[in-house]
This record gives sequence, structure tokens and C-alpha cells, in this order.
Amino acid sequence: MQVIGVTGPSNAGKTTLVETLLERLCERGTVGTVKHIDCEPSVDTEGKDTDRHRRAGAVRTHGIADESWFATGQSRTLWDALEDLSVDCEYAVVEGYADLDLPQIVLGTEADTDAMLAAPSVEAVSIEEALEAIESVEPYESLSSLVASVEASADAERAGAIATFTGRVRRRDSPDDEPTEYLEFEAYDAVATERMETIRADLEARDGVFDVQLHHRTGTVQAGEDVVHVVVLAGHREEAFRAVEDGIDRLKDEVPLFKKEVTVSGEFWAHEQSG
Repeated sequence: MQVIGVTGPSNAGKTTLVETLLERLCERGTVGTVKHIDCEPSVDTEGKDTDRHRRAGAVRTHGIADESWFATGQSRTLWDALEDLSVDCEYAVVEGYADLDLPQIVLGTEADTDAMLAAPSVEAVSIEEALEAIESVEPYESLSSLVASVEASADAERAGAIATFTGRVRRRDSPDDEPTEYLEFEAYDAVATERMETIRADLEARDGVFDVQLHHRTGTVQAGEDVVHVVVLAGHREEAFRAVEDGIDRLKDEVPLFKKEVTVSGEFWAHEQSG
């Protein structure tokens, strides 16, 4: 799933831009949206931003306040919503999360020039450039989307097992450890992609293994968030378990992913490959 954020000050035209992007993206595939809201969630009404998202073509919209989730009051995060959308959406547009590590289109006269795209107003945004930028970003994957991918394999009817591994960012190893706030991962993109593909192909060449999916996030990953997934579709649990274990071990040993750990009092680069 391709994910793009739209941010900017109030009345900058964020929702108008989201509507325009939705109309064009819906020509390419299914689109979901997430809207950050500043008020207590309530039943959606005509004219609200989430209603405008759906009228522009979103198949599903999540409106999330800081402590609750639109329409249910259930605690919900942006990443929870993106995981839900990743199963059946090809695109997701996120409105109003300026401080998160997402590819962003930023509106406003003081827009960050380091953003993927920046414009003083919605009228100044080139929609063609925005669409190209959306297609260029690294796809968002979740455990749910990876499992759905292997379940759709042509060999799924021969499979009796799906095994998964999820690595996440530890807050601390023990109660006495200094808490970790987040990790930053950097990759040698071309080399990392090539080596992950080699690992995947080697695992899929094993007898009884039908499909393998590997994914490692880059950028900033907060404490408690998922950072790496290995998913294996196999004939039996023994082949599935062995392939998952070998997959994560090889990913850590062979893929050039480097991490910086940021704690409450400092930061340092960990000179090891992957998390």
C-alpha cells in the first residue's frame, strides 16, 4: 500500500487537496484515508472532513483523536488504522499528522522545504507531481497485509501452515534499563533490496515452502512499534518454523540495515546490521 500524508496549518486547504488526490487515486485502485481530529469523536455528519473523504471515493475512513477512535471511542492509533487499511487498500492518504515519519505533502507559506512536496497553497500543488511522488515512496506493509499476500498465493491450497515472526522496538530490556524512545533505521537501498530478494528466493526454493514475505521498516520506529516481519506459507509447520527462523537470522546477518537508538538521555549508532 502506498501511503502519503497531507499536512499544513488550519484553513490551508488540506481536505480540499485530499479530495483531489482521492479522485485521481481511485482511478488506479482502492483508497482509504486517516484524518487526525482535534475534537472528541462523534457520529460522522454530512460536511465533516471524514464525510468529504468518503464522498471523494475513499472506501474506508478512520477519524482519530489523540485518545480515541472515530465512531467507537475505542483507543486507536494511526498505525492501527494503516494496518487495517493495508489488507484491502492500494493507497492511503493521511491528513493532519505533521510530526510523524511519513512522506508528506506540506501546505503553507512556512512549509518545510525538506518535505517530499511543499507548496504555499493548495492551488500551487501540481497534482501530477504529487501522484508521481506517491508512487515513488516505499510501500507500507503490515503483518496483516503480508499474511493476506501469502494467503493469495497460487499454492495456498497445498499449504497447511502460515508461520510469522514480528520484531518490535523494545522499550527496555529490564526495569533498570534506560528507556528507549525510538530507533532510526537506514538502509543501503539497492543492496538491501537485492539481499532480501536473495533470502526470499532461497527460502522459497526449499521443499514444502511455497511463499515467503520479508519486510523491514526504515526511518523512525517508536518504542512498541513493529519493525520487521517474516511470513512463510508452507506445507507443514516444521518447514514453516524453520524457514521463519532462518529468514530472520539471515536478514539480521546479511542485509545492510543500520540503526540509531535514541533513549531519554542520549543517542548512539548500534554497529550491527538490522534490529
